[in-house]
Amino acid sequence: MLKRDFTEDQQTFRAAYRKFLEKEVVPHLEQWREQGMVDREIYRKAGEHGFLMLWPDEEYGGLGLRDFRYEQIIIEETKYCMAGDWYNTLHSRLVGPYFERYGSEEQKQRFLPKCISGETILAIAMTEPDAGSDLAGMRTTARDMGDHYVLNGAKTYISNGIISDVVVVAAKSDIENNPRQIGLFIVERGMAGFERGRKLKKMGLMSQDTAELFFNNVKIPKANVLGDPAKGFHYLMESLAEERLICACDALVAAQKAFDLTVDFVSQRKAFGKRVADFQNTQFKLAELRTRLDMLQVYVDRCVAEHNEGQLSAVDAAKLKYYATDFQGRAIDECLQLHGGAGFMDEYAVSRLYTDARISRIFAGTNEIMKLLISREIFSDDFIPYIDRQ
Repeated sequence: MLKRDFTEDQQTFRAAYRKFLEKEVVPHLEQWREQGMVDREIYRKAGEHGFLMLWPDEEYGGLGLRDFRYEQIIIEETKYCMAGDWYNTLHSRLVGPYFERYGSEEQKQRFLPKCISGETILAIAMTEPDAGSDLAGMRTTARDMGDHYVLNGAKTYISNGIISDVVVVAAKSDIENNPRQIGLFIVERGMAGFERGRKLKKMGLMSQDTAELFFNNVKIPKANVLGDPAKGFHYLMESLAEERLICACDALVAAQKAFDLTVDFVSQRKAFGKRVADFQNTQFKLAELRTRLDMLQVYVDRCVAEHNEGQLSAVDAAKLKYYATDFQGRAIDECLQLHGGAGFMDEYAVSRLYTDARISRIFAGTNEIMKLLISREIFSDDFIPYIDRQ
């Protein structure tokens, strides 16, 4: 396998984070699955060790580590130890950066330190019962009342919906004059009219609480408007490339984990008097998976490098998200098949990887939406044929 490009500092960081997971996370995984959410304490412990929101500057209590490869390490190690249910990257890289990119200095000072320490847990609320990938179908509204906004509506399938303290909520901000205009509003735990609904039952990611949220005349101070209330849609679109890169990193390491589990299983399991690993079908299946895993790893690492350089386009991120999550599903399915009946049992990790994987082709934009974005580039005036690329 090709050597990956991590610095000595990053390798040291990986070893420290892996040790943290082994001590503070892995022993609690079964308990968290049973209760349907992680304990708040794990965020505080991660914050104490400097493993939450690595990128903010020291003035806010952060480490100033902006290289995405550090977050890639966190994603890989968290997923590989079967702790992907603790979706710490949602807090650290999917929601947190909205405050840096679009927040005022007052908002940064008010929210970032406690997010870094793990005292405050973040969520983002976009999806509604009738609006998923199509944000234009959003019905949640925020009416400008002069010195504040009044927020009304409902959101669903919100990760960290129960445990979160601060939720960035997308809502239509000028329904009379511009019904497609969206703003982002900071909703805090305890605000009058903000209620949590059901903790939803899911087929996978059992420790990640997913919930309904309701907003009934919630008064949002102007100090809790994130950026320009007319540019929320633009803000969301700007963040999608990184979100899809995160999905791809997560999907790949899940497939890598399934592969390693399967190699171990078939090396020990016997059928018809010999190891399952000795059958040519097993060898060919695993050889194909190993090759595709290595090829995808190179593609993911290249996209991480592009992202660090500020060069990862929305379309390239869509290609990566589509391919990685589609491959994740097919790879884990092959691995489960090689486990035979054992693969269907919850006590085997490959079974959990299989059910957890299904959401990957849906969130951060469905894979059908990814194909639509890719096809638009193909038929655009800016498309460059292979022969003309440099």
